[in-house]
Amino acid sequence: MKRFRIGILFGGRSGEHEVSLRSAASVMDVIDQEKYEIIPIGITKEGKWLAGGDPLRALQEGDIPGENSWAAFVTDPQYPGIICYDSLTQGKISFQRLDLIFPVLHGPFGEDGTVQGLLEMAGIPYVGSGVLGSAAAMDKVIMKKLFAQNDIPIGEYLYFNRRRWEREQQEIISCIEKKLHYPCFIKPANLGSSVGVSKAADRDELLAGIGDAFRYDCKIIVEKFIAGREIECSVLGNETPSASLPGEIIPCNDFYDYRAKYIDDRSELVIPAPLSEKLTRHVQELAKRSFSAVEASGLARVDFFIDDNEQVFLNEINTMPGFTNISMYPKLWEATGLPYRELIDRLIELALERHQQRAQLLTSPPAFD
Repeated sequence: MKRFRIGILFGGRSGEHEVSLRSAASVMDVIDQEKYEIIPIGITKEGKWLAGGDPLRALQEGDIPGENSWAAFVTDPQYPGIICYDSLTQGKISFQRLDLIFPVLHGPFGEDGTVQGLLEMAGIPYVGSGVLGSAAAMDKVIMKKLFAQNDIPIGEYLYFNRRRWEREQQEIISCIEKKLHYPCFIKPANLGSSVGVSKAADRDELLAGIGDAFRYDCKIIVEKFIAGREIECSVLGNETPSASLPGEIIPCNDFYDYRAKYIDDRSELVIPAPLSEKLTRHVQELAKRSFSAVEASGLARVDFFIDDNEQVFLNEINTMPGFTNISMYPKLWEATGLPYRELIDRLIELALERHQQRAQLLTSPPAFD
């Protein structure tokens, strides 16, 4: 029986490039290769696409083929797949048909609707949220505005772009100090995995944090510090999503920064989180509501703070959360009763379901008699 052919897409032009490589390696290690034929597709930090050979190893080791090798999607829905050219094949261009793409991409140019738009044009089913859901959830400012419109509790925040910062630096600092106070968190508006995130206890640290965040994005968000427990919940589904058991993160550092997530390996993940049944249900309900608020589909991880009064604040939603062997998203579903390999199967089913629904839509009005 012919295996279903899946392109695993990883790497990308993002500060989360290395995290994506780890996620892709985990997915390819676990996915049922008797059921699926895997086509690895890598994207370098400069945006060069790689297919054929071992793109994952090439990106991990920095052994990138020369300019005479390239790969690109065919944007003709009649021929869903990828074309590859390698100078070593004496000028021959090869084509690999694809039944589905699993874009294990985190951050800009992957989780923000850009790749999703390309896949829509190419007519290839893909795992995860569509263009709108990906873009809305990637931008922390737009995301918070949607949460507020849907009566989902969030903490106070301010945001500004680079041009405004250059013109109104003193006014912005004064507003942050009056409205948010110290400590506060500074984040690039369009990034994840705690890349470029810092905590400021005074004005000097605020200025340093803003400078660092502007290295990754042209828009910055500054959030009020919420003292409380860090809780995460995984969501799975399309129009009627399901929520996993929540988990709690006890970071090994001052907060759950990039080092605490991926380098130090000393943060504690408590699964399930020690919450009352009532609070667990409340977190799960808010997770599903936030999933629907940004029009996500397939999967998402929703992050919360719970203060000493058991008041829940939604921090953010990630539409392509980490998929490494230490990532919260698959661990929470495993604790809920859905093992990693079966989770991947379910995500593929949801992607095909969404694609089939959209394929039935008319692209032109019906002819009149």
